[in-house]
Amino acid sequence: MGLAVFTHWSGRAGGTFFYAAYFRAACLLLVVVACLAFSPVSFAADAPLAVTSYKMAGDATKMRIVMNFDREPDVKWFLLRGPHRLVVDLPSTKFAINAKDVKARGLVRSVRYGDLGEGVSRLILTGKGPFAVDRLDVLKNDDSSGYRIAIDMSAASVREFDAALANQALTTGSTVSSDKGGRVGTGPVSNPGHRFTVVIDPGHGGIDGGAEGLNGTVEKNVTLAFATELRERLAAVGKYDVFMTRETDQFLRLDDRVRIARQHEADLLISIHADTIRVKGLRGATVYTVSDKASDPEAQALADRENLSDQFAGMEIKDDNKEVTDILIDLIRRETHSFSMSFAQTLVGQLSTSVGLINNPQRSASFKVLKAPDVPSVLVELGYLSNAKDEAQLLSADWRGKAAQSITNAIALFASTKAGAGTGG
Repeated sequence: MGLAVFTHWSGRAGGTFFYAAYFRAACLLLVVVACLAFSPVSFAADAPLAVTSYKMAGDATKMRIVMNFDREPDVKWFLLRGPHRLVVDLPSTKFAINAKDVKARGLVRSVRYGDLGEGVSRLILTGKGPFAVDRLDVLKNDDSSGYRIAIDMSAASVREFDAALANQALTTGSTVSSDKGGRVGTGPVSNPGHRFTVVIDPGHGGIDGGAEGLNGTVEKNVTLAFATELRERLAAVGKYDVFMTRETDQFLRLDDRVRIARQHEADLLISIHADTIRVKGLRGATVYTVSDKASDPEAQALADRENLSDQFAGMEIKDDNKEVTDILIDLIRRETHSFSMSFAQTLVGQLSTSVGLINNPQRSASFKVLKAPDVPSVLVELGYLSNAKDEAQLLSADWRGKAAQSITNAIALFASTKAGAGTGG
């Protein structure tokens, strides 16, 4: 009897209790699922990607752009020309960027960004000319949450940019970053039709007049007149491609002068100057190459003055280009320096037969305009505007013609040597 009563209670009262508990648990589960479905975590997954910061550093020869994101971005990028652009496509993105951070600088002429709709946003970097994308990587931040995109760009020639476009067309409409092994160590793109190329750099210009002579001669005018004369003589030879960093009275940053030489794939950069010095009796031409340690105090003083050129335009002088020198770049720089020294020696020899030289005419210092890692470069001080005789010579068409012809002769010898070594011409 007791057993029957117990069984009956279990089947009715106990069962009722069990199902009620089950129902309550099921409701609770539904509430939890609903909460999860509409929780902020779900909203975050559907929310736009957020750019938390944007930074650019570098100069007209090499730039690094870093963008920080709140989470990992799915990135595609490709190149366009007319003008030369790098286009980075992202998922729908909220750009919380300070306007000062995207202000044009260095190799980057402009930065544009925005929402394209249909869940896609876009960043467009327009270069001052052709460039190479040396690296574009998505990296996890080590010291904070989130991810970043790191982009390394460097000045390149039109041919190199077009080769990258052709490679892009052969693969996909857009691309992603390759690893370092795929980018480094392959050497320059072959260019069988390349003629020996000279870039002439008339020093100073625009707001930066340079030195001023005893009789009011302004250095920027002397250098432009001489550079034009030298270009005409080289063009008359018919064997070279010749370009000038400026053809008018315009201001150019020092790194822009280097960029122009690199974008033309120059075999030689010649920077023309005519300085002043406290010693009025000192006169004659000098040929400088680049070195970390100056050959003498006068060379260091000259380099210090020339390296401050950018300040004439009220520009902040900042060395942002702190690239890591790997073995390949170091080898290229050593070879370039060797060629620079070789040309300087040849040039001194040619100038000595036609124009006056100072004592120890081949000197060196840390000139920014001579720092292209892959372009042999020299700076020629034609004479000193602080000396009356030198000033008169610099204004003489006959003297300029003799000096320009000596430089032309030196270039012919150097181009022949490079061609014989299989490195140019």
